[in-house]
Amino acid sequence: MLAPLPERLRPKTIAEFVGQQHLIGEGKVLRKLVESGNIPSMIFWGPPGVGKTSMARFIAEQVHLPFYQLSAIDSGVKEVRRVIEEANENGKAILFIDEIHRFNKAQQDALLGAVEKGTIILFGATTENPSFEVISALLSRCQVYVLKHLEREDLEKLLQHAIADDVVLKEKNIALEETEALLKYSGGDARKLLNVLELVGNTLTNKEDKNVINNTVVEQVIQQKMAIYDKSGEQHYDIISAFIKSMRGSDPNAALYYLARMSAGGEDPKFIARRMLILASEDIGNANPNALLLATSCFQAVQMIGYPECDLILAQTVVYLATSPKSNASYAAINAAKALVAQTGDLPIPLHIRNAPTKLMKNLNYGKDYKYAHSYDGNFAEQEFLPDRIKGTKFYEPGNNARENEIRLSLRKNWKEKYGY
Repeated sequence: MLAPLPERLRPKTIAEFVGQQHLIGEGKVLRKLVESGNIPSMIFWGPPGVGKTSMARFIAEQVHLPFYQLSAIDSGVKEVRRVIEEANENGKAILFIDEIHRFNKAQQDALLGAVEKGTIILFGATTENPSFEVISALLSRCQVYVLKHLEREDLEKLLQHAIADDVVLKEKNIALEETEALLKYSGGDARKLLNVLELVGNTLTNKEDKNVINNTVVEQVIQQKMAIYDKSGEQHYDIISAFIKSMRGSDPNAALYYLARMSAGGEDPKFIARRMLILASEDIGNANPNALLLATSCFQAVQMIGYPECDLILAQTVVYLATSPKSNASYAAINAAKALVAQTGDLPIPLHIRNAPTKLMKNLNYGKDYKYAHSYDGNFAEQEFLPDRIKGTKFYEPGNNARENEIRLSLRKNWKEKYGY
């Protein structure tokens, strides 16, 4: 039986990889590791369909070690121990665990000893932040590599490769005239893209004349997108994106609808609650500081309760966040500050606010003339805190809402015209 197109096109050489050149390009970290043959345990973190499994398989082939693959969805401690026993017999093996974020603490603990001894070289793949989902003891023994979304040119290159080189598609004499519909249905997921291409290709016959694939042909074959929520990745990112944007757009009705879609699909409630935590700070911020407190309480409660009771807690928090005043002022401020740091580097800290724990530092005027704010009226003393080269730079612009308008007045009172508040 012929394997699906994504499986048939798994890269067998570095040259066949699409994207991820920051990791496998000439002189990059993963390429150097493969060339040296000295492979550590590692976790590949990135969205679905960007090459995490292909990367793991390719590296295993290059270092000529036994390769085992488990899915965290349908494997447990028993399967992990079986692999460890076989690895002990062979001396060393690579164990690839797809969706490692779905392994619970006991399952992850079962890996620790073998990973520490080097019997198992662990490759984990996850779409979730491993800092939250992988236990610290295991995470500390792994290198984490972030895989990026594929760009349009990457996906189009993959399409051309499939049409030209796949054992089935190359016999179809395909002329790819348009790619927009294929890219739309893929959502940036290479595996999904190839599945759609194969579905379209299966409707074509082998003939001497060109089989044209354009947007109309694709739309006719793919009558409509799947409406079923698939927590393994097919619509995972579409639904969570709509959920977040509905709350950001102050529409509690739409947000509740997408929450219900995720709940019905069995989405991890901790994932939903964590995304609301981020939104509470990124999109509401100081316009309503209580939003972050409620979102934090929601996350803690979800951890303690779980489905189905946590649905009510999630719904309450969704409504609160969606109906809160919005401000991305803090989000914009930290991004502006990061951009300036990247541009200016490590500027000297003003002497008067430097730490002076030693006599030598005091002799060098570290901390001299520092004004202790609490010794002044209103707990404020005007002085310069930024490096001289960027003094007067404003990163934080309060949002136009009741709470931050109060903050603006306070800043204007203290700093007068310095920052333009």
